[in-house]
Amino acid sequence: MAGSILGTIFRISTWGESHGAGVGVVVDGCPAGLELCEEEIQVYLDRRKPGQSKFATPRKEEDLVEILSGVFEGKTTGAPISMLVHNRTQRSKDYSEIAQYYRPGHADFTFDKKYGFRDYRGGGRSSGRETIARVAAGAVAQKLLKSLGICVTAYTKAIGQIEIDREQFQIEEREKNPVCMPDAQAAKQAAAFLEECMQRQDSAGGVIECVIQGVPAGIGDPVFEKLDANLAKAVLSIGAVKGFEIGDGFAAARRVGSENNDAFCIQNGKIGKATNHAGGVLGGISDGSEIVFRAAVKPTPSIAREQRTVNRKGEEIAVCIKGRHDPIIVPRAVVVVESMAAITLVDTLLVGMTSRLDWIQRFFRA
Repeated sequence: MAGSILGTIFRISTWGESHGAGVGVVVDGCPAGLELCEEEIQVYLDRRKPGQSKFATPRKEEDLVEILSGVFEGKTTGAPISMLVHNRTQRSKDYSEIAQYYRPGHADFTFDKKYGFRDYRGGGRSSGRETIARVAAGAVAQKLLKSLGICVTAYTKAIGQIEIDREQFQIEEREKNPVCMPDAQAAKQAAAFLEECMQRQDSAGGVIECVIQGVPAGIGDPVFEKLDANLAKAVLSIGAVKGFEIGDGFAAARRVGSENNDAFCIQNGKIGKATNHAGGVLGGISDGSEIVFRAAVKPTPSIAREQRTVNRKGEEIAVCIKGRHDPIIVPRAVVVVESMAAITLVDTLLVGMTSRLDWIQRFFRA
């Protein structure tokens, strides 16, 4: 199965299935000397793990990470960093019924057509549980970025039609409510909306916004390796994400040039921008502003209410999905979006180190 590796210099390779022995990741290209321990990675995995609120699947999984290689005496060695999270609470019998039909909104049908078989136990390789590996790798990338003064922060911008109020924005609030919204009032409204969805045996989608601060101008490439294009690829590779926009995104299509252009100006003695409609990227290269993008996350496809589908015999049937499922994916996906952004940015930074002769000369003359 191809397609499990991402990156050029900072490369990650994820492995494992949702109901196998475990899931994990190998991170190659991380510089030696970065202080790193399992506890730091666990902080990020704990943000993703299930069972933390009534709006997440009731599965109780510790998702404890083990570093198998690449770290010695608390620092990275430059060797590949291999990390493992064991699967402890699988209930494969919950999925035995779906072996003979295709769940609406899932990859069952497409996986079957591509490979001629499918692991019906929770989706196998196409399960959301694969994102554990991404988050573990993202924790390494986040640590590296912080050493460079770069901060990647994501949060829930909207759930259904309920959106945060910029006037009430407090990032600290994100950790105080089960929907990861940085707006206490919007979080209450979203929770009430999700209660209604659960009563109707339905699910909801939403929007995750990510802000990256501290990225210098000049990171990225102008053609096939654009920073925004690579961010889009990384974020859209998350199973539940169905849309990506950077800066004003689709709203830019409704504006004229004089409204959409960001005027350059001098800020604190340096070149800056008066506005940031571009979202921090011009021509595929960072412009020194905050990088701001959003990901649209679909409603959880596994719902208890009756749906129409087709079985492997070609018969149309009605089904009600059983098992332990999230009524909304968004809150647990916030840290996944952060992780994919961090991984992409670290790789882009490392690739960019060779873009100018004077930078190479400065490095080798140091």
